[in-house]
Amino acid sequence: MADICGDLEKLADQERDPVKPGGQGCKECLEAGAEWVHLRLCMSCGHVGCCDSSPNKHATKHFHRSHHPVIRSFEPGEDWAYCYVDDLMIEGIAALPGESAAHHYSAPPAQHP
Repeated sequence: MADICGDLEKLADQERDPVKPGGQGCKECLEAGAEWVHLRLCMSCGHVGCCDSSPNKHATKHFHRSHHPVIRSFEPGEDWAYCYVDDLMIEGIAALPGESAAHHYSAPPAQHP
């Protein structure tokens, strides 16, 4: 395995407790009726937020509020994680049961008056 930071190293430990996702979509986008592109799972608390390609970038905003260092992709078939603090990404991080989405969760269509 390539050099990784301590936060990502902890995530690679298959003996760790799984993180329970807080929902099936971006919490803030769902509340606001906004759309997202892809979803990210906070590996500290289970917050599900939208990616930086999404208009609102809620996963990164969650990091700035909470200082929780690591997210993983919450997209089916993706096995990467990213540490905001060290600006490092690693692939091949197996999800523990419940840490990955069963299918792609699309944002609800925007509500137009």
